[in-house]
Amino acid sequence: MHVRIIQNDDDVCFYLCLGYVGGGRYNEPGSAPEPVCLPLDPDFVKTSGSDFGRMYGAEFKRDLFGSNSVDQDLPCAVCRVKQASSVIMIPGKNRCYTGWKTEYHGYLASNDHDDEAAGSFVCIDIQPEYVSDGSSRHSHSKQFYEVLAKCGVLRCPPYKEDFPLTCVVCSKKKGMLVFRKHLWT
Repeated sequence: MHVRIIQNDDDVCFYLCLGYVGGGRYNEPGSAPEPVCLPLDPDFVKTSGSDFGRMYGAEFKRDLFGSNSVDQDLPCAVCRVKQASSVIMIPGKNRCYTGWKTEYHGYLASNDHDDEAAGSFVCIDIQPEYVSDGSSRHSHSKQFYEVLAKCGVLRCPPYKEDFPLTCVVCSKKKGMLVFRKHLWT
């Protein structure tokens, strides 16, 4: 679905996708702190994974945003202005939307939800590279785990409990700008 937002007769931005707000859980210290916009139509490749990284839905906890908003699930939209080039990571998809170039696709990763420090959601290539002369022993280092969907506030379906989330990184060059000629008399 592409919806235009118009201001002063100019297209300001286009919705790239609509979806659900997702993120880490408030009481899991290792959860990723930033919210993400999860698509309405996720793509899955694997059907199981290790339960370290987790993705939950999001909801309002007070009536700050209108009456009866407590416990209501949050929708989201990703917008793009046509006057700038864009690179985006789409969690829950393994292919780009029409008109976008796929840079790479893979699995969404983050910290273990029980880690002491929070980590970000990142997209790890489906065929990752490794440091050829790096240490192959377990050490106290930054660690990445696949992120699993957690049903509840996160809608299932279309999401599936404990399925690893895919991701894709997409790019698009800025659009052509058309300038209007004004005739002064």
